[in-house]
Amino acid sequence: MTARAARALQSTARALQSTARALQGTARPPHPIDRPRTRIWPRALLLVAGGASLAAGLDAALVLLGLPAPVGGPGTPALPGSHGALMVFGFVGTLIALERAVALRRPWGYAAPALLGLGALAQLAAPASGLPQWLPRVVVLAGAVLFALVYGPLWRRQRDPAVLVQALGAVVAAGAAGLLAAGVPVAAVVPWLAAFVLATIAGERLELARVRIRGRWAEPLLVVAASALVVLCPATLLWPAAGYPLFGAALLGLAGWLVAYDVARATIRSTGLPRFVAACLLAGYAWLAVAAAVCLLVPGPPAGAAYDAFLHAVFLGFAMSMVMAHAPVILPAVLRRPLPYQPAMWVPALLLHATLVLRLALGDARGDTVAWQWGGAGNVAAVLAFVGVAAYSAAAHGGGKAGARGTGRSVPTRSGIPAERTGS
Repeated sequence: MTARAARALQSTARALQSTARALQGTARPPHPIDRPRTRIWPRALLLVAGGASLAAGLDAALVLLGLPAPVGGPGTPALPGSHGALMVFGFVGTLIALERAVALRRPWGYAAPALLGLGALAQLAAPASGLPQWLPRVVVLAGAVLFALVYGPLWRRQRDPAVLVQALGAVVAAGAAGLLAAGVPVAAVVPWLAAFVLATIAGERLELARVRIRGRWAEPLLVVAASALVVLCPATLLWPAAGYPLFGAALLGLAGWLVAYDVARATIRSTGLPRFVAACLLAGYAWLAVAAAVCLLVPGPPAGAAYDAFLHAVFLGFAMSMVMAHAPVILPAVLRRPLPYQPAMWVPALLLHATLVLRLALGDARGDTVAWQWGGAGNVAAVLAFVGVAAYSAAAHGGGKAGARGTGRSVPTRSGIPAERTGS
């Protein structure tokens, strides 16, 4: 038998095996290298929009702190008031929606991060361009609604508690965007924004670390905790005296779930990336407890120093710490370029939490304006430092495939985003 004939027989045998598997309903999905290559540059452009929102949001933070800012003053009247939308929808929302669009693998899914990022940035240009103030908010609302719709196909693909919890976060994000578009003050919508971030990240923790989470009650309890947060959001708006303490109790319950069931307590004793991830996670969970305490101890809606403490315990202490923890895992999945772990990543992470302690413990709790400003400036410096370290790591050491040495080996999750085998 000639070599050509032998190869033909082997090819025929493989085709027959594939046909048999298909008829049995167990056809093997195509290998990743067999799939058509996805263009990465549109994803990179969406990341640029998220990065621009982050930069503008940090600039607005300096203005709100009363500190010198690169951009600020009479020429940018909308900057301070857009701080929350820029950070939550423009930055965090764009990143999360982009990740979900990658998992969806359908072109229309990318409209959600595009609208969230562009709508948040458009709020800055509205006063100077003569656009009505409500128009950029409607663009953000459209992006949030599309983001929620993305979870429909994801849920049909896999009816999984992790997807359900994240979908609850997307629904409450659309509710928050609708309230802001209707002119409701940002301070009244903060619990909705917090529930969006909390439910989304908690769902991702379940999804990324499922291979190590044990206990049959873990998934049902998380669904209950996330549902409680979402259901209590309208209560904080309609009956704040009762709604905020109940929201704080639900928040404390979610923090308890994360501490009890996440693998961070075990991987903190590891080394390298797993230890860094675990440290960021545990620190973020501690800040959730601080935010819960503010809701439980302060009567009614938090105001003044209590509002600042709640806001930044959730969105800096928790959310930004989660971004730092997940960046070496999620960004390679989105851009197909590794982001190797670097020991230098500890510096911005430690700076973030140290300056947040300064801001809340001395600035907010004791009314020390100087400590509050120094702490806030340190928060901004920590975020920028992490962006710098991540950019250097990707540029200097990211020449290989995602999942190469430094990012940890990964396995696909049910939604298509890799889970960190060694550190999530």
